[in-house]
Amino acid sequence: MMKKLTLSLMAAVGLFSLTAQAEESGVDLIKRGEYLTQAADCVACHTTKDGKPFAGGLAFKTPMGTLYSPNITADKETGIGTWSDEDFLRAVHEGKNKEGQHLYPAFPYTSYTLLKDDDVKAIKAYLFSLPPVHQQNRENEMPFPFNQRWGMWFWNLVNFDSKRFEPDTAQSAEWNQGKYLVEGLGHCGECHTPRNITMGMKDGKPYAGTEVDGWTAFNISSDKKAGIGSWSKGDIVQYLRSGHVSGKAQAAGPMAEVIENSTRHLTDADLNAMATYIQTLKPQTDSSVTKSRSDWGHESTSVDNLRGVPFKASQETDGARLFLGNCASCHSFGGQGSQDGYYPSLVKNSVVGAQTPNNLVNVILHGVSRKTNDGEVFMPGFADTLSDKQIATLSTYMFKEFGAQPVLNVKDKDVKDLRGE
Repeated sequence: MMKKLTLSLMAAVGLFSLTAQAEESGVDLIKRGEYLTQAADCVACHTTKDGKPFAGGLAFKTPMGTLYSPNITADKETGIGTWSDEDFLRAVHEGKNKEGQHLYPAFPYTSYTLLKDDDVKAIKAYLFSLPPVHQQNRENEMPFPFNQRWGMWFWNLVNFDSKRFEPDTAQSAEWNQGKYLVEGLGHCGECHTPRNITMGMKDGKPYAGTEVDGWTAFNISSDKKAGIGSWSKGDIVQYLRSGHVSGKAQAAGPMAEVIENSTRHLTDADLNAMATYIQTLKPQTDSSVTKSRSDWGHESTSVDNLRGVPFKASQETDGARLFLGNCASCHSFGGQGSQDGYYPSLVKNSVVGAQTPNNLVNVILHGVSRKTNDGEVFMPGFADTLSDKQIATLSTYMFKEFGAQPVLNVKDKDVKDLRGE
């Protein structure tokens, strides 16, 4: 009994820095709210490209139609300036707006329901401290019957369990803090967990990986082959802070945005807590995976074979030539990257070693842009300079030289679909 009481007390103390007492107010409350808002990555969904922060309007294309995020600034006409603390709590915890209408689960209330009342109020205090933005919300573009919000009652009945976070007294304070961040504020499962037929998170497959907006959100469970069970705690912390782990992974696309907007701002203590919890996620195995994505590849010599060979027009889509002309100047002829790691190696690279082509094709199309605490990471996209056929050929070549076996054969249509035109 005493042991359980002590562990419970330790968990409460460990979460204290994240969930201060209700008496907190003023500048300290707003500052803590800013930190929590970053941890929850609110700006990513409620801000359009080149738009004003939290003013909404970002499109979410789903199988049920297109949703647009709402304005959550303190504007009283177009935002949430008239919302009380109770209104805001109900939205975050129960998925209902001020009028009691059901919100769609593109807003991850299914994860945010775990947040403590004081944390939710601190987030609201921070949002209300910012200049209000007068920007009308866009109407969702959803066909019948998906445009009927009352139907969400049935969806919630199947997929939603309203509950606050409760520390596990059998685990350490750090583990509990990590779970609160990963499962609640960070809502990591919303992207890394496959969906069931109703688009709810699939029971029994947490963090097994899925596709989101054309990108593969990888398996991040503790399985050593299919997941990231071979990563050290330090690897996970480094990735969450910078998006770069030499010989393992480079963040791009939505994950690069998460790092830029959210995890790079977190304290060392919170990043270590997240890593501690992630290392204990139940392994989600995949019998088709024979070794980790980052264990594939070797330095290539194929570009050397082109030396002295005259160029022919019929070879314009040849993979080795495309690599030489577009990639080798940064990633080196053999794919080793630069010595300082700024230009990542394509050997032992989890994107090139993946069993899906999405992320590699997306990186070639759209490039990489990721702000870190140490500077900005940038790679240009080639969507305007390479055709679908050329990108498909280049991707197939890279999978053949540096990726998993059997080789992924990328088709022109795969590129066209991801190009999004």
